[in-house]
Amino acid sequence: MDSEHEVKKMGALGLLAMDVPEEYKGAELDYLAYSIAVEEISRGCASTGVIMSVNNSLYLGPILKFGSEEQKHQWISPFTSGDKIGCFALSEPGNGSDAGAASTMARLEGSEWVLNGTKAWITNAWDASAVVVFATTDKSQKHKGISAFLVPMPTPGLSLGKKEDKLGIRASSTANLIFEDCRIPQANLLGQQGMGFKIAMQTLDSGRIGIASQALGIAQGALDCAVDYAEKRMSFGSPISKLQAIQFKLADMALALESARLLTWRAAMLKDNGKPYTKEAAMAKLAASEAATAISHQAIQILGGMGYVTEMPAERHYRDARITEIYEGTSEIQRLVIAGQLLKAYRG
Repeated sequence: MDSEHEVKKMGALGLLAMDVPEEYKGAELDYLAYSIAVEEISRGCASTGVIMSVNNSLYLGPILKFGSEEQKHQWISPFTSGDKIGCFALSEPGNGSDAGAASTMARLEGSEWVLNGTKAWITNAWDASAVVVFATTDKSQKHKGISAFLVPMPTPGLSLGKKEDKLGIRASSTANLIFEDCRIPQANLLGQQGMGFKIAMQTLDSGRIGIASQALGIAQGALDCAVDYAEKRMSFGSPISKLQAIQFKLADMALALESARLLTWRAAMLKDNGKPYTKEAAMAKLAASEAATAISHQAIQILGGMGYVTEMPAERHYRDARITEIYEGTSEIQRLVIAGQLLKAYRG
């Protein structure tokens, strides 16, 4: 699949900057519309879905919320049409889930920030024209000593690692970003110094709505494929969709999918209404990713041998689903977030 062509098409449709105001060249829609769009794109191609989700949620999202007017015009407007896309660099080779342990360092030298360190698993890395990167500016402050920066790509001192060869979402690029005395203007600090951890956590809250939506699209694609096959495949003189064993599988698949979809829409609507949604986004992401994995698994079972070969999309859905339980916070991290929020509510 030619993802560059697809990205241009999405940009033309306004899908790459859905909740960005028109003054910054965005579509000025809400997060519910965004969720539905990511699901529909991912139903066709989960790689294209994640390219869209990262640009909307992880790259444009934090600039829209924490950027100055000048930063918004410089770093948002050129990234809405599909000509340029962005990426988000939080994880490192030694710390995925422990976001507060950023060993990438940024020090101020005169009127420039100098960045050193390696960021890992960066979606869109090979295709991006800018990155929101998190680096430690004050080691003694631990997670309160992390700051966020806007870095153009390419730029001297920033190189890309190899393109990772992945199980799924193979049409999206994933690679390390390596900073070696990478110098950027002082004005490229996003928000205040020391606000990086807060920016990252709030960005991931909304990003989880995007990943939940991607997972829903994969799950819907797998269910579509399973139903279509069950209606056509004859066994013992009638379509296998007449067999109770198959019907029960389809019922469980539809239940998991629609439950996760409602959780996702709830999180999106809470965000749209300016209400807290951290717990709800984590629930949506957890439910949708686990549903995608379970549904794509059962879709292969319904297709039997046909599910295992690449001429049918079932095996692609199965491979694509697996990452949704890992990135933007593993299922284990989602459970910690949900429990933390739940206990906080009880303690008042």
